Amino acid sequence: MSAEPGKQCVLDVRRAARLSVAPMMDWTDRHCRFLHRLMSRHTLLYTEMVTAPSLVRGGAVHLLGHDPAEHPVAVQLGGSDPAELAQATRIAAEAGFDEVNLNVGCPSDRVRSGRFGAVLMESPELVADCVAEMIAASPVEVTVKCRIGVDDQTPEDLLPAFLETISAAGVTRFSIHARKAWLQGLSPKENRTLPPLDHALVLRMKRAFPHLHITVNGGIRSLGQAAEFLEAGLDGVMIGRAAYDMPSEILLGADEKIFGRPGRKSAEQVVEEMRPHIDRHLAAGGRLHDVTRHMLGLFAGRPGARGWRRTLSEGARHPGAGLAVLDAALACLEPDAIAARA
Repeated sequence: MSAEPGKQCVLDVRRAARLSVAPMMDWTDRHCRFLHRLMSRHTLLYTEMVTAPSLVRGGAVHLLGHDPAEHPVAVQLGGSDPAELAQATRIAAEAGFDEVNLNVGCPSDRVRSGRFGAVLMESPELVADCVAEMIAASPVEVTVKCRIGVDDQTPEDLLPAFLETISAAGVTRFSIHARKAWLQGLSPKENRTLPPLDHALVLRMKRAFPHLHITVNGGIRSLGQAAEFLEAGLDGVMIGRAAYDMPSEILLGADEKIFGRPGRKSAEQVVEEMRPHIDRHLAAGGRLHDVTRHMLGLFAGRPGARGWRRTLSEGARHPGAGLAVLDAALACLEPDAIAARA
């Protein structure tokens, strides 16, 4: 017996969440997501964080722009006003996203001053109010991305209580960055690397809350690591910087190794498949660099990768730069990379 359409959508997104690319400010824009989708058909992709005020009060619906090819794709919202988040959720769902995620993990000063992001770990009842309103407004699943705690909180005590409170409001899927966020004394960049990782705590949360869908995030650098977490019982793995910095290492093998589906592309093929997207962007008045800045790591570790990065990063910034820059960058690679275009 097949699932109802709405339930089937949830099932499809949860299946995709076995592996996801983390939402990353200034990185996971629509061009990045288009590139990543060419590399993996099944991985779940996330937008950069979009603030609820920008959608509701600012009318910045253009921030929700995405290509139909990006699905399955989720939008991440930032905010702390339940009514405003409900409106933003409705707008995002109407824009066609497969999931709406609430950011309870970003440690930046700008986010903190707006009373959302990781600082909300200190206010679980407010988060519960927010997600309850979002769920009531949304035809798609509402999820939460959080940290294991902030500042002087004790994660072993805080995290289970947080999960219990938020799940009681209706959320059943969480992505947990396995680090504290130090809101006092560390920069956002330092918060990505300095607080120690506690993956074991996330695994314990899955055992303590078996009915919840739990994804681990933080410090995961390979598909091998991802597979180990899945084998250990977690429902999903979210990879951030590694998926961006060396996308071929993470995403080209993801469909086969994580989803049991055929892998079928090389980095060279992906470059060729990006050409029509780049053409459309240039024809609409966009700059080459808008797209190619996300492609710099495609050949990481390959002979000629340094020349590829240098040629692309420098040449794509010039006014009027076009696909000839891409050809010049490809010429820096070993001959087999160029032969793939023949």
